[in-house]
Amino acid sequence: MPLDPDRLVGATLGEQRGSWEPKDVLLYHLALGAGADPERPDELAYTWEDRLRPLPTFGTTTAVAPMMQIFDLPDLDFDPARVLHGEHDFTVARPLPLAASVVHAGTVEAVYDKGKGALAVVRIDTHDVIGGELLFVNRFSLFLAGMGGFGGERGPESPPRPPARSPDAVRDVELSPQQALLYRLTGDRHPIHVDPEAARERGFDRPILHGLCTFGIVCKTAVDDQLAGDVSSVERLRARFADAVYPGERLRIATWREGTQVHVEATAIERDAKVLSRGVLSAK
Repeated sequence: MPLDPDRLVGATLGEQRGSWEPKDVLLYHLALGAGADPERPDELAYTWEDRLRPLPTFGTTTAVAPMMQIFDLPDLDFDPARVLHGEHDFTVARPLPLAASVVHAGTVEAVYDKGKGALAVVRIDTHDVIGGELLFVNRFSLFLAGMGGFGGERGPESPPRPPARSPDAVRDVELSPQQALLYRLTGDRHPIHVDPEAARERGFDRPILHGLCTFGIVCKTAVDDQLAGDVSSVERLRARFADAVYPGERLRIATWREGTQVHVEATAIERDAKVLSRGVLSAK
């Protein structure tokens, strides 16, 4: 049934407290596949406490639970098990600390009419408890099937496509068969990533990888290939989840550098399927 955007837009979600320490950052990096090539010394920045520097997209893992509070709103009657994460937009205000106590505050920023469904944009601002400094902002674009047709705006265009030329760098990344099982330990325990029956009920052959895992993998690739491994230079990453990714697949990640922007796309090699499109990383 169509929803009433006037009752949802601007709705605030309850604040949530959270925290992390270096072992949580290490787990996130390992869940993205960091350290798969032990001969690469640059991987130590992701896998060894003595050199550890958090990849900014670690901040996406902390916002999943606060985002889910949208489904507690009385004006949204929708089964969260049916939601599709269509796009993600992540902005980092400052380099992430290795440990922090934080508070997350959520808002329904917009609701767009996509005809067959509605697209709800949930914004989660995360501040450091000590000093109140903004650390990062997550915007989840959630597709709610069957909730469209209310006559609203269709919404803005997705991020731009990459340049019409060959990429500046291409890297093939082999996902492990256990990738989703490991990544779910960072916070997103949705059964579609572990239970074959839950995956089949949603139309997938087998459990799928988390979209935010793919998001983190392409961020790491762009940082390594185009920003000389400088995680502190990342200001923003936004992208569209174009297709499902399955653990054990090989991804071909292409990057294009244009000034302070890095365009990035990922393709599942064996299926020749674009799985992440219109990725744009903005750097300092």
